[in-house]
Amino acid sequence: MKSNQPGKKIGLWMSTSLVIGNMIGAGVFLMPAALAAYGGISILGWLFSAIGALLLAKVFSKLSTLVRNKDGGPYVYTKEGIGDFAGFLVAWGYWISIWVANAAIAIAFVSALSVFFPVLETNAIYAVLLGLGAIWFLTWVNSRGVRESGKMQVATTLLKLIPLLLVIIGGLFYFNPDNFIPFNPSAETNMGAIAITATMTLYAFLGVESATVPAGNVENPEKTIPKATMLGTLVTTLIYIFSTVVVMGMIPSGILSESPAPFADAMAIISGEWGRNLVAAGAAIAAFGALNGWILIQGQIAKATSKDDLFPRVFRRENNKGVPALGMVIGSILTSIVMLMNYTNGLVEQFKFIIVLTTLCCLIPYLFTTAAYVLILTERKLPNLKWLPEIVLAGLAFIFSLWAIYGAGERAVFWGFLLLLAGIPFYVWMKFRNRTKKLEQQ
Repeated sequence: MKSNQPGKKIGLWMSTSLVIGNMIGAGVFLMPAALAAYGGISILGWLFSAIGALLLAKVFSKLSTLVRNKDGGPYVYTKEGIGDFAGFLVAWGYWISIWVANAAIAIAFVSALSVFFPVLETNAIYAVLLGLGAIWFLTWVNSRGVRESGKMQVATTLLKLIPLLLVIIGGLFYFNPDNFIPFNPSAETNMGAIAITATMTLYAFLGVESATVPAGNVENPEKTIPKATMLGTLVTTLIYIFSTVVVMGMIPSGILSESPAPFADAMAIISGEWGRNLVAAGAAIAAFGALNGWILIQGQIAKATSKDDLFPRVFRRENNKGVPALGMVIGSILTSIVMLMNYTNGLVEQFKFIIVLTTLCCLIPYLFTTAAYVLILTERKLPNLKWLPEIVLAGLAFIFSLWAIYGAGERAVFWGFLLLLAGIPFYVWMKFRNRTKKLEQQ
């Protein structure tokens, strides 16, 4: 396949951009306002969730060197360590979570552009057309090859980081430490406030596994993927924490908590109205870049699962660029349907709930992956392996993943569990088809 030819794969910077771009979406531009009610102690919540994300990044980095040149990331690791059924459940929930979340990202993109085009707030037809246009344009870009998608990801990642870095650097000149007093203005205890803010921020780290999913399309994957995963997670963590600290230091918590666009307000203080527009553009680019990256992941996870005969064959068909284009099209059709729900009266609440539900389905693969890591290590019986640090790493990452699922709330966990179980008939059907074909070939 052409996707396996030298020069057709993505290298370190494209892989790193995939991690950063998928993690930093438009949502981070609202995070300081959401955390403002908890004051400076919310930074400890960021640190707590960041530590958990770095633990997961380390597990994924190590797994990419143990399970080499195989697409699928969390799916293939779970399948290798635990088995077909667990691998299928991970792929099923993960695949659904991506195409549903892509609908939310497309809506965030439209919302960010409404700053420049107010008609998008009042005319649903224009908003829908723009959202659909973004989805299908990026589906086309991804269909042209993984490097084309990688180039788009590098460009959008750099552009989305510009306003965030400007806020961090420029905001230091307007920083007021008094804005952090009291350190915990909420009614919660210190531990309670840290737990709540850590739960709020941990969802910002979804996507830490992104570089591992298209492993077969990565140059020198055993070295590139671990570096991209750790570097991308570290850069994202620093951007998150420093930008939040600076914005909180610039704007009093009472005002910040009511702000619909905290980064835009911060840039307005630094540079005036043009800075506000720059941040609005940055939020739109952040959503656009995240949508591009997740469309790539969506096609790759379905292709990897299909190659193992756990998804229909249609998802493994590649075009002349070595891309599972038809699988991407199917995912984008489903994304378009979900996005339309948000613009349909009576379905908005259902749409919001589906987003929470699928976020949970994105967390469950982390739990399975950390368990699979231990099993893969024991099977490989690697020489000179120091078991205690590896067990501690896997244990801490598992506990963090379990805590993250708990933080999603009872309702999301309940319905998420049912969503995963709903995939069982599909798994049975695929297994039955595979056995029937084997019997016919005998």
